[in-house]
Amino acid sequence: MSKKNYIPATDADFNQFFKNITQYVNTKCTGTTPEWQHIPRADRDELNAAYAAWYSAWGLTFKPHGTDITKEKNRARKEAEALVREFVNRFLRHRPVTDHDRDIMGIPNRKTTRTSHFSVNELVEFEIKLRGIRELEIRFWIKGASHRAKPDGYDGAVIVWDVLEAKPARPEDLNRHVLASRTPHTLHFDETERGKTVYIALAWQNDRGHTGQWSEIQAAIIP
Repeated sequence: MSKKNYIPATDADFNQFFKNITQYVNTKCTGTTPEWQHIPRADRDELNAAYAAWYSAWGLTFKPHGTDITKEKNRARKEAEALVREFVNRFLRHRPVTDHDRDIMGIPNRKTTRTSHFSVNELVEFEIKLRGIRELEIRFWIKGASHRAKPDGYDGAVIVWDVLEAKPARPEDLNRHVLASRTPHTLHFDETERGKTVYIALAWQNDRGHTGQWSEIQAAIIP
């Protein structure tokens, strides 16, 4: 199985893979002191709902059924696979998720040998737009480009942010992280953070997990 085609082939294996990721993510993101705080509740809810929808459609094929049931199961699987791939790329490819975590979830780790390295030369430009209550929309693109597509062969842009009293000295001081595979990307905040200032920076990440130069840090008021 290649790293790009890591989704199991059979429905039973796919179900176990999907269930394993869903349960592991929920375990890491809940409790009194969650180990992972970079995955918004809305995205976890979407993951849980997608697994439930897939399992329900698959479960109907456990007994004699018609072609309509099979087609619905196949449609549900296609949608589930797309969501899993996007969720993995956005939240499970970078810290605080470790190689050990990915091994447990059955997600292939990226090679880190020097021979696979190539530099990330592109810079990110971005703007912050109000989307709704407790939401900010991040629109990003290649600096100097006339289009909004990410660079060829790249996973997307790493977004780092934090709600702070003062602007940090450098992007590395921002503690919340997410890999945005497409633009725009929406950041979600807690009700207690409304009216406070969030600081945000971005950098491109290629398909080997290497990150480029950070953008300037921008600030916005959480609506």
